[in-house]
Amino acid sequence: MPDSFSPARTAPSPAEPLTAAVEPARAAAVETAGAADLVGEHLGATAEAVGPAELGEVLTHTFASQLPGYVGWHWAVTIARVPGDERITVDEVVLLPGEQALLAPAWVPWHERLRPGDLSVGDVLPATEDDPRLAPAYTVDDDSADDPEGRVVAREIGLGRERVMSREGRAEAVARWSAGEYGPTSSMARQAPGPCATCGFWLPLAGSLRGMVGACGNAYAPGDGRVVAADYGCGAHSQATLLVVQDTEVVTSARYDTSEYDVLAD
Repeated sequence: MPDSFSPARTAPSPAEPLTAAVEPARAAAVETAGAADLVGEHLGATAEAVGPAELGEVLTHTFASQLPGYVGWHWAVTIARVPGDERITVDEVVLLPGEQALLAPAWVPWHERLRPGDLSVGDVLPATEDDPRLAPAYTVDDDSADDPEGRVVAREIGLGRERVMSREGRAEAVARWSAGEYGPTSSMARQAPGPCATCGFWLPLAGSLRGMVGACGNAYAPGDGRVVAADYGCGAHSQATLLVVQDTEVVTSARYDTSEYDVLAD
């Protein structure tokens, strides 16, 4: 068991009763494990540094673990003896990993494990104070609306938003939308007659994102009601037209001249 004290301090040599107390230590490990067959062979004993000798003697016995799924782990049983007292007490029984042990990955908070689409009805995903996508409203311009009068009124009566998207947050959102189903690399966009930015149904977002993304307002378009990239496109483009094919003249008369003909007599 690793020494939790300074390496410069020398651990005292344990008395013989602690070193010989292998079976009492094993019994404590078995009690914690719940079955005798879950505690393996005795691997050794290590003296623990506790300070001056008058504080007592402490030693840790280790046993191999036979717990399923805990390969490379070991039981550590720490026992102690007060100076002048022959009784041995069990201080702690723990299951510790060794160098070859398989360990679970580091715990990740729930809000960091979420991925787009994971949030369901009733779930709450609070924004953290250090979220780089957000910034205090007083440090950046709130470009969610291009209405100076409305912005002044909101500020005066305290209705302005406390935080708005930072430059990093807006750039991340645009990159995500552009790389998705309604971006310029989608198969629909590659076959479109023109980009959304030139379509009459395109509703551009206000602010700094105006020239990059907007909402589609065409009920027949696949992106209707969704945020689409300016260079996305579909077959429902407002300027899409069909080439008018000239009507073919229907000829009902014969294709040979019958204005003059010879009458053959019998």
